[in-house]
Amino acid sequence: MVPSPAKPTAAERETSETESLDPAPMGATPLSGLGPSDGPEAAAEKVEVELVGPAGAEPPQPPEGGWGWLVMLAAMWCNGSVFGIQNACGVLFVSMLNTFGSKDDDQMVFKTAWVSSLSMGMIFFCCPIVSVFTDLFGCRKTAVVGAAVGFIGLMSSSFVSSIEPLYLTYGIIFASGCSFAYQPSLVILGHYFKKRLGLVNGIVTAGSSIFTILLPFLLRVLIDSVGLFYTLRILCIFMFVLFLAGFTYRPVASSAKDKESGTKGGNRFSLFSRRKFSRPKKIFNFAIFKVKAYAVWAVGIPLALFGYFVPYVHLMKYVNEKFQDENNKEVLLMCLGITSGVGRLLFGRIADYVPGVKKVYLQVLSFLFIGVMSMMIPLCRVFGALIAVCLIMGLFDGCFISIMAPIAFELVGAQDVSQAIGFLLGFMSIPMTVGPPIAGLLRDKLGSYDVSFYLAGVPPLIGGAVLCLIPWIHSKKQREIHQTTGGEKTEKMLENQSTLLSNSPEIFKKESDCF
Repeated sequence: MVPSPAKPTAAERETSETESLDPAPMGATPLSGLGPSDGPEAAAEKVEVELVGPAGAEPPQPPEGGWGWLVMLAAMWCNGSVFGIQNACGVLFVSMLNTFGSKDDDQMVFKTAWVSSLSMGMIFFCCPIVSVFTDLFGCRKTAVVGAAVGFIGLMSSSFVSSIEPLYLTYGIIFASGCSFAYQPSLVILGHYFKKRLGLVNGIVTAGSSIFTILLPFLLRVLIDSVGLFYTLRILCIFMFVLFLAGFTYRPVASSAKDKESGTKGGNRFSLFSRRKFSRPKKIFNFAIFKVKAYAVWAVGIPLALFGYFVPYVHLMKYVNEKFQDENNKEVLLMCLGITSGVGRLLFGRIADYVPGVKKVYLQVLSFLFIGVMSMMIPLCRVFGALIAVCLIMGLFDGCFISIMAPIAFELVGAQDVSQAIGFLLGFMSIPMTVGPPIAGLLRDKLGSYDVSFYLAGVPPLIGGAVLCLIPWIHSKKQREIHQTTGGEKTEKMLENQSTLLSNSPEIFKKESDCF
């Protein structure tokens, strides 16, 4: 007679359940939900899920340095090579007029202005698409491919024979490549820095200021020596270095287990199952516009930028008309670059001490001064006054640029910051593309730049007023969330207490059974 198995006591059942839930030896990290019936393939999948992290898990803490400093330098070169060339477009603009211009064409300023404005606009217009590629393929691949495309576009621009092909080669191909190289440089910084993000953004964006200081003189010397086309070929060297810099955008390991698995055989599973078990992302995450503060920000910034790029394109032409006897007119662009770099470092550091979305007030201040200084340009009767205007304008231009990424992180969080920046830069493309040609058209029709610069100062003032609403909207939303979550926590606590009281007889009975 085979004895029937004894019915386990309550204590034995509790012990067996505990052992089945935690079979791992002491000191090992258990894999939740991994049962004895799961095969090796299932075990590998569970390991990968643990490595990638659950959907609601917190992102890894940035290392605040290390390899991040090299990434910072690469991103700094990216900002310098991309926007240094764009900001020095005034020198290229004059050279294009002299190379392709005709005395019989009374709209040559309008036509030539489209090359620079289309280039700057395309950089921002492509950013929503670039953000998708960044999410799908990572910062490194996106930046490297973008630099290669930019190199091709800039090189092909040096073989054209009229102004119209430059719309495609310089305005679209080169600018699109710059966009694919530029936007990942904003995103990758948030992976390596958090506490120092404002300072690091200031240093990175100061790269464009350094290049803006140096490139006007370099371009003037090159254009006078070898002409426009060979100058464009020499600028291709900057894009080639940018191509190499993109390889430094190494993704940050999600946990210490990633580093350990890299030296052991378990890492082979991640090659096949990481994409399968990582949290899926939407191609275009329009849900970020449900964040009202971000939606207002995405409207206010483009609204302020209709006149932003006008001085960069037309300032050199304006100075050639008003101050013909002055030498070294490129010193104005140098002044813009110097104080813009100072502003990026200064206000980038200040932003680290400004709590939350109140950083937006720094952008409001910057738009106020940019708008007023644009209106001051036609009022300057002496060259020294124009230098002072450019110094102030550059300082607050640096303020506006350096805190773009920190504000985006505050409004939508690190998880959605890539597409948040991408959408914003895409919206910025429209006013930055349209503004300079309109200013050039007014110059052709009226024979003077005065009205163009007066009108260029109005949009920054309007956009700054709109941005003042963001802290109020954000704080109101935070209060609503706090009230909702506070009520839910209180209700949950009361529910748990009532459940505990209702089940107390059974608990006492189980404890008596154990004895």
